[in-house]
Amino acid sequence: MNNKIESGLNQITEKIKNVDFQSFYGRFSSTAPLLAWRLGLGPITGRYLMIITYIDHKNGNPTKTPLEFFQINGIKYIANTLGIQSKWYRNLQADPKVTIQTYDGSEQMVAVPVTQDDELITIIEWLLNNKPSFINPHLRELGIETNRKDILKHKKELLFIRFDPTSEPTPRGLEVDLAWIWPVLLLWSMMTKRRKKK
Repeated sequence: MNNKIESGLNQITEKIKNVDFQSFYGRFSSTAPLLAWRLGLGPITGRYLMIITYIDHKNGNPTKTPLEFFQINGIKYIANTLGIQSKWYRNLQADPKVTIQTYDGSEQMVAVPVTQDDELITIIEWLLNNKPSFINPHLRELGIETNRKDILKHKKELLFIRFDPTSEPTPRGLEVDLAWIWPVLLLWSMMTKRRKKK
C-alpha cells in the first residue's frame, strides 16, 4: 500500500516538474480578464484593462484580447511594446474596426496608429508623468532618450494605437453571461450558514 502511495506521489511530482509555469501564467493572464468581464466585473477590471474584439485576418473569426490601456483627454490608447510582429497589432492593421470594452462599457471603434508628432509627444509626456514605471524601461530598451528630438527620431519604433468612435459595424464584444453565478453563490452561502447553525 505504501509503495502505491509513494509511486503515486512520484508521478504527481514528475507531472508538476513538467508543467511550463510561464506558459500557464501567460494563458491565465490572458483568460482571467475575459472571465472577469463575463462575470460582470467589467466596471472594476475595465479601469485598467481593455478587452479588444477584432477580426483574425487569417480565419475571419472574432478574437478577443485583454490589453492595458490609458486615457488622455477622454481618448483611449494602447501601447504595442512587442513590435510589429505582435499578432493583435497585425490584425488591427488588416482590419481596424473593433469593439473595445472598458469601465465605459462596449464601444464601436476604429483602431488608428499614432503618427502625428505632437500627439506622440503628448502621449510620451503623459506616460512619463503618470506611468513612468512602464514607459521608462521601454524607452531604455529601445535606446531612446526622453527629449523631443530623440523621441521623434525613433517615432517608427514607438507604436501606439488610438481608438476613434465609428458608426460602422464592428465585431460583437464579450457578453456578461456568467453574472448569474453571483446570486447562486449567495444562495448557497446562506443555505450553508443555516445548516451550520443547526
